[in-house]
Amino acid sequence: MKKILVLFALVVVCCIPLTAGRYAGDFMMIGAGVKALGMGGAFSALADDGSAIYWNSAGLSHIRDSEISAMHAFLYNGLASYDHISFVQPLPNEVSIGLNFTRLTVSDIPHFDERYLIGTNVDQRINDSNYHLPGVPDSKFNSYDDLYQFSFAKNLHYDANMGWLFFEVPFDFSFGGTIKLIKRAIWDNTGTGTGVDFGFKTKTDLAVIFDQESFGDLHFGVNFQDIAGTEIAWDTDSELRDEILFNTKVGVAVVQPVPQLKSIVSVAYDYDYVYAGSSHYGLDWAYKDLGSLRIGYHDTNYSAGATIKLYGVLVDYAMITNPVGLTNRVGLRVKF
Repeated sequence: MKKILVLFALVVVCCIPLTAGRYAGDFMMIGAGVKALGMGGAFSALADDGSAIYWNSAGLSHIRDSEISAMHAFLYNGLASYDHISFVQPLPNEVSIGLNFTRLTVSDIPHFDERYLIGTNVDQRINDSNYHLPGVPDSKFNSYDDLYQFSFAKNLHYDANMGWLFFEVPFDFSFGGTIKLIKRAIWDNTGTGTGVDFGFKTKTDLAVIFDQESFGDLHFGVNFQDIAGTEIAWDTDSELRDEILFNTKVGVAVVQPVPQLKSIVSVAYDYDYVYAGSSHYGLDWAYKDLGSLRIGYHDTNYSAGATIKLYGVLVDYAMITNPVGLTNRVGLRVKF
């Protein structure tokens, strides 16, 4: 059974770039950040931690403390690992920059040398046991996909004068850009490419708009990923090139304080336009400054997670269902 799972992971994760190449960037769609994944990936409108580098770089401008975050995910029943580490540094004038490194690794992939079958026919390979593949691999190798990202974000505050209504509606408009380097390695071959993302985010106060002090904030975000498409160029004799498709992520979220429960409830929805399109739903409940619980739903998969604050360190956990089985993600966030 383990060999079957290993071969399944090899086919899904590794052999994609050897075919048509239109799914070359699928490893990036796994997503970064434990909080965001616990909310089913409905995070482009919120984007309020270091994983905003992936979900919507415009959200970085709202982070006003330096932050380091890291995540580790166990995928495909432990056959693959997915890691990322990010750093966000606020600058004056509501500007922030961010760095992120993400890696997907499949280790100990079995390799069976079939060169001895050259020159044989189907009947020989069926009837002669000397031509049957052995149960023990001749060697093993690792495959990895790396993503390096650098992001820049700027926030602008504007009070819209509503004229005869005699009040001003506050708006925060944020803009962000990301430059990324992608590196993929399978066996002795390497593929590299560069891409560009652009994010936009706006936030306004519903309490002012509806003249209800109990209302919270409305967030809206758009993230354009791999603008104009991104190519992965391989160092093969055929000079193979894979294409990462342009994707638009659109999200909306409401962040509602509940003073009676000393809580903040966030409800979010995202839509991805790549391929056939997909919807993401997320709910987060934060209690005081102690931690939070969350749930999410995406493409028939459910997710749940929690955050606990211990001595100033945020410990995150998320559990996500998928066709292969449950996957677990753990992470740390430190602000200073």
